[in-house]
Amino acid sequence: MSQPVLPQPLPQIIQGGMGVAISDWRLARAVATAGQLGIVSGTGIDSLLTRRLQDGDPDGSTRRALSHFPNPELAQRALDTYFLEGGRAEGQPYKRVPLPSVGRLNPAWELAIVGGFVETWLAKEGHSGQVGMNLLTKLQMHTIPPLLGAMLAGVDFVIMGAGIPRDIPAVLDNFAAGQPGTIKLDVKGEPTDHSTRLTLDPAEYGLDLGSLGLSSLKRPNFLPIITSHVLAQTLARKASGSVEGFVIEAPTAGGHNAPPRGKMQLDDLGQPIYSERDLADLEQMRNLGLPFWLAGGSGSPEGLQHALSEGAAGIQVGTLFAYCTDSGMDDGLRREALSQIRAGAGLRTDPLASPTGFPFKVVQLSHTLANPQLYAERTRICDIGYLREAYWEEGKDGKEGKIGLRCASEPIETYVRKGGSLEATVGRKCLCNGLMADAGFPQIQKGGEIELPLLTSGDDVVKLAHWQGRFSASEVIRYLLGQWQPAGDGVAAGQATGESDSAQVPSMAGHL
Repeated sequence: MSQPVLPQPLPQIIQGGMGVAISDWRLARAVATAGQLGIVSGTGIDSLLTRRLQDGDPDGSTRRALSHFPNPELAQRALDTYFLEGGRAEGQPYKRVPLPSVGRLNPAWELAIVGGFVETWLAKEGHSGQVGMNLLTKLQMHTIPPLLGAMLAGVDFVIMGAGIPRDIPAVLDNFAAGQPGTIKLDVKGEPTDHSTRLTLDPAEYGLDLGSLGLSSLKRPNFLPIITSHVLAQTLARKASGSVEGFVIEAPTAGGHNAPPRGKMQLDDLGQPIYSERDLADLEQMRNLGLPFWLAGGSGSPEGLQHALSEGAAGIQVGTLFAYCTDSGMDDGLRREALSQIRAGAGLRTDPLASPTGFPFKVVQLSHTLANPQLYAERTRICDIGYLREAYWEEGKDGKEGKIGLRCASEPIETYVRKGGSLEATVGRKCLCNGLMADAGFPQIQKGGEIELPLLTSGDDVVKLAHWQGRFSASEVIRYLLGQWQPAGDGVAAGQATGESDSAQVPSMAGHL
């Protein structure tokens, strides 16, 4: 098994992982060819693969990558099941990937392996730059298949947040050696004498090293996303395998945030209040001796220089890349979002939006599910299911209990019937459908209801109010390196939001 090798010099800029498909292969490839670390999102990769095929794969990229998948039978099955020449008819819904259960993981897992390969292969095509994959630890049933697919395509890094990915280093080790990878599934209410694990054996998919004519796969570098130096110390010493570095995420970052430490307190706008306790101690991080990158509010030349002065290898930036022309965001949504941001649309950290229970940052756009009226009018449905939680159902009449799955965003009566609390359903948004719509793949539900976007960003989104016109990923990189100034209203981008060289450690009074 090959050991992970950190590139030298280390990338100063990591383009953040943004699902579903905002950080797609085109964005990751653009960043990687510019000499920095491009990241593809592995979240929802099975649905993304099938929806691209149902839209006719107009540029042929998906089919080109499928032709290189090491098990042609799996690739052909995806094509036979989902590809539509010329795309869907007007008003035709997407054919869904069947929701997996603990006892029936396929075809979702098979499609996620193939999808992880396709996205990574396309991101790495035609250059020698570095490409990574980002996944959410919280999505336990949807984690290890994209990892195998990405490793089959030669992924260089794996980055994971939204939880404690203690099992993942061993999964990477095992896949590199051609062995099964396994993780523990967190099951709410599971008896103490039970322990449920999810295992993926490459041989079951015709992907064992012998059939591929390989002795091993490259083992990617693993960078957990953490908020606390304590967690970094724990993972460095007690993870199931090697950890090559860390991404330290402040609460100003987009998407899911870690809840504040201690008792949850909300400000006057109903947003979580973060404090200095929620920042990692960088001196402790330096003492670990592993490289780290700062994320959250770091998207500026000053932010990069501050990070380097603190001993970081560089920064991870999401928001600026999300709105560039190379990202996977639906172009109409990108234009409308930038227009509303320039007109004063704000950002809210919603403690209830995500079914995961993690605070979730949402741009307050009038035509999206951030609009309370549109949210109230949407018919609740859970038809993608990535954020479902596993729970234990007690057996009846002497029968053994079993594992069920539920989501706080599904129909209320269904969730309550499964033992969920009514309170947990209040304000919960369907992130799965909303994020699919962000990337231009909205489902058409019964009755013709089209799923609306739900756009997430980091606090740096306010900076874009002063960026005029469209900009590319390479221009974002040049801006961060101090080599390009965005066209604006005459105010330097770093000054527009009152940033200074110490912008990475903002006042924590109230919402960040």
